[in-house]
Amino acid sequence: MRMPRILFTTLVIAAFVLSACGGGQTQTPATDVPTELPTEVMTEAPTEMPTEAPTEAPTEVATDPAATAEATITPTLGPPAGDVSFFSTQFNIVEEGEKFRAILAEGGNYDFTGSEEGPLIDLVLAGAQTGQGQVDVVGALHGTFPSLTDAMMNMTDVVDDLSADREFSQAYLETGLLGTEDYLYYVPWMQATYIMAARTEALDYLPEGADVNALTYEQFAEWCQTLMDETGGPKCGMPHAGLFHRFLEGFLWPSYTGGMVSQFKSPEAVAMLEWARDSLWPTLHPQSISYEFMQEPLQSGEVWVAFDHVARLIEALNADPENFVAFPAPAGPAGRGFMPVVVGLGIPNDAPNPEAAMALIDHLTQPETQKQVLSELAFFPVVSGVDTSDLPAGVALEAAAVEATVNASDAIPALIPVGVGARGGDINNIFRAAFDRVVLEGEDPATVLEEEATNLQAVLDETGAPCWAPDPVSEGPCQVE
Repeated sequence: MRMPRILFTTLVIAAFVLSACGGGQTQTPATDVPTELPTEVMTEAPTEMPTEAPTEAPTEVATDPAATAEATITPTLGPPAGDVSFFSTQFNIVEEGEKFRAILAEGGNYDFTGSEEGPLIDLVLAGAQTGQGQVDVVGALHGTFPSLTDAMMNMTDVVDDLSADREFSQAYLETGLLGTEDYLYYVPWMQATYIMAARTEALDYLPEGADVNALTYEQFAEWCQTLMDETGGPKCGMPHAGLFHRFLEGFLWPSYTGGMVSQFKSPEAVAMLEWARDSLWPTLHPQSISYEFMQEPLQSGEVWVAFDHVARLIEALNADPENFVAFPAPAGPAGRGFMPVVVGLGIPNDAPNPEAAMALIDHLTQPETQKQVLSELAFFPVVSGVDTSDLPAGVALEAAAVEATVNASDAIPALIPVGVGARGGDINNIFRAAFDRVVLEGEDPATVLEEEATNLQAVLDETGAPCWAPDPVSEGPCQVE
């Protein structure tokens, strides 16, 4: 029986809050890290087009035209063939991949291959059809697994074995059931979300009375305008060439319309795009069109205020934590939209080496390994017992921002598209096209939204995907109202 949508999102948020900071029975007390903290429901990613590889996360790996990733599966880390063939949509960026490869190597000889979501789904399904599987472990966002349900092993016994010496978040185990009662499609791996970061000197230019932890989008645009007027040039930036589609899907649309899909072409969406065209985009650094990660322009001082995935901000925050602040994304008329990201690990039914695959999952879900991923890649844990007493200062900044995001009274959790499989990239591109055609190319917003809504509905009808949060549960394909 499927959980009511409101219960589902409540459980997910609770899990992010509790396990991201080592909730439950911890082995060592946390220090300055918040004790309550999220999730696509992940990433990413680094990202997707990145598609929410962390770079979802991360991140997520971007999938829209702005991405440079090839539409084929290609090894991104380059290790020699190992005992386990591990394909993942996360950590596909070279820098992240190198860090993750080092963590992975401590657990055994694993062959890590980075992939975009669509090709990975095709590879797993092809193996299921021919009986000649090539993948031992799938690492992917929650929203990827509904397209693989006929090809994946039930991980219930695996989790039972692993739970002998670690405690998984119950909420994330619930999400891994994909609406079933006893078939676990993935073991929770990690979680993340997106936040804002700013150089401390930018705080002097905040609008009068504005609280950086409770900004509105109107105040954000005013802040960016003041920075541009008083510092000699634009100082706000967005990763348009990176995970910008997640900003649109999980933050802007929900904050202005209260939904993602159902309210895609609503009058509120029209007003939102007009605001972005007239008030926000003119105040952003012109290089926003080519930024993939915001940590570099933040570190260099080219940009003072930015939005991005936690994994794509962490280097700046860790390098100079005393001169940065991290805080939630702004709120709109409908509330404060945010996108929790959950990443899971699954084993295909036809995995060539399932026993070694289980050993890999054992390694990646050990509290010490989860701590390494948190410290070095800024993806939060999904098991308790993680020592958070000596986190890097930048990670602690992000943890506080995540806590403020999740606990905001006006928070609207918006999941990464669920149930659309390889068509997730199409949805990302539709949101990007709507924004770009209006804000960058000057087309009429109502006309653009009507046309892109037709494209969006076609994807939903063809995949049969029901609505996902923040839209209300639907019978049959989700409908654009």
